[in-house]
Amino acid sequence: MKKCAIVLAAGEGTRMKVATAKVLLPVLGKPMVQWVLSAARGAGVEDCCLIVGKDWQQVEQCVGGEAEYALQMERKGTGHAVMQADDFLRRHAGGHCVVLAGDCPLLSQKTLEEAFALHEREHNAVTVISARLSDPYGYGRVIRDGQGGLLRIVEEKDANEEQRRVQEINSSAYWFEVNALLEALPLLDNRNAKGEYYLTDAIEILLRGGRRAGVFEALDSDEILGANTQKQLLTLQKVAQAKVLERHLDNGVMITSDDGLVIGPDVVIGRGTVIHAGSRLTGDTRVGEDCLLGPAAVVEDSLLGDGVTVVSSQIEKSVVGAHTRIGPYAHIRPDCVIAEKVKIGNFVEVKNSTVGASTSIAHLTYVGDADVGARCNFGCGVVTTNYDGKRKHRTTVGDNVFIGCNVNLVAPVCLEDGAYIAAGSTITDNVPKSALAIARARQVIKDNWVLTNKEE
Repeated sequence: MKKCAIVLAAGEGTRMKVATAKVLLPVLGKPMVQWVLSAARGAGVEDCCLIVGKDWQQVEQCVGGEAEYALQMERKGTGHAVMQADDFLRRHAGGHCVVLAGDCPLLSQKTLEEAFALHEREHNAVTVISARLSDPYGYGRVIRDGQGGLLRIVEEKDANEEQRRVQEINSSAYWFEVNALLEALPLLDNRNAKGEYYLTDAIEILLRGGRRAGVFEALDSDEILGANTQKQLLTLQKVAQAKVLERHLDNGVMITSDDGLVIGPDVVIGRGTVIHAGSRLTGDTRVGEDCLLGPAAVVEDSLLGDGVTVVSSQIEKSVVGAHTRIGPYAHIRPDCVIAEKVKIGNFVEVKNSTVGASTSIAHLTYVGDADVGARCNFGCGVVTTNYDGKRKHRTTVGDNVFIGCNVNLVAPVCLEDGAYIAAGSTITDNVPKSALAIARARQVIKDNWVLTNKEE
């Protein structure tokens, strides 16, 4: 049976007091809506439709072609939001649709799968995902009949005192038969305390029509947490991080301290790797076994081989080979491929470059738009001058090249295998294989110059 998803993502985040669309605010470096989409895709959803509002351009820029979009410019409740996806639903008639909140990032793939299994097993027209909270204030309550069946969901503002004491709450996630949802949506009305069209009223409509409605209770109540304020967002960060760290610890990763530590939900870390405080691993990052990261290692969307060391340095969208050491205070910018057993040391910046095996770039050097061979040595203060004011040019360095301190390589230029570059040189021409290049003014000594030019 085909499955689709509608994700409510029109919230403006007014209480967040930020200009960014609420669903784009990150949890562990990943926008909340991306968490929701990942869980839905993992649960077998093929097509997704995002209900977006005034910030739709921001959302579309982030999500792109991963979803379709339906616009809700005037916010009149969750039912009204889903109404905007009428065309999407009609194209998925006969299937099942999960409706999700874009600001509830912790709802897991496993819970969605298990809820759908119950949904199918009981032949429900709708299945509500619920949870139990010791303090359910602010949430809609799940009201059951004497046999434990679902009667209705009552919003906080519409609930009486007895209903407010109910601890089972609505997560705002539902599996619907698409055909049943299409039948119920036109029958919604806004005769309630907020004057809005509640999607939860669709459940009562279906029950009155003799259709089945069920409840799947999530075992982990943290999964239903959402964020309407910065305080709630911080809580989400803490809960999410605890879950991620627990997974890595169970897999044999050693975390010496979680102070200032951020590890994104999609990060993969090999066993035996040690991670120190203040490190940040986010995006599509893959870390090999027996690595040492930190303190303050920042790795984003990068691949690190086994045995890599990164100390107080930043790596972005790059590949680093096994047993390479980076840092402290190095910056590997996007589109770099660093081979195995390379040393990139203090205050070195590498950008859009390849670096061959066993090459040493120890300190105070800039390597940009360059292809560097194996077993090379860069002295202190080497600069690839890659920009002529209009265009970027590449520098090519062969194998076994020695570059002395304070050298400028003015691209485009090629240093062939085994070349030696004298310290203090500015190289503007290609250097042949095994040649020595010296490009600096001859030293001149003027005796007693200081005395003869001293001001009275």
